[in-house]
Amino acid sequence: MNKILIVDDEPNILLSLEFLFKKEGYRVFIARDGEEALGIIEENHLELVILDVMMPRVDGYEVCRHLKKNHQTTKVVFLTAKSKQQDIQKGLSLGADLYLTKPFSTKDLVNKVKLLMN
Repeated sequence: MNKILIVDDEPNILLSLEFLFKKEGYRVFIARDGEEALGIIEENHLELVILDVMMPRVDGYEVCRHLKKNHQTTKVVFLTAKSKQQDIQKGLSLGADLYLTKPFSTKDLVNKVKLLMN
């Protein structure tokens, strides 16, 4: 079973994505900030992480840096309200596999995650 981590400080997004991806057959971990995410990342072999950028304590960019340095095979998807071209470039330059902006289509997100996992 593919394991994914969803990291977002907005409870509604976190819980709805958790439900959605569990329904699709994934083993889902959730974190409410980057610091909590880093702990989960170190304790589990994850195939994919969905990351918000703007979070308390440790932001998504820093989590992505850590992942790409220490867990190169883990896919990273940014899902964030930061939609300026410079934000997108920064996320992709850190090694993200995909950068999606909020608001987003859940169907589109699921389809893109499935593509990345194959």
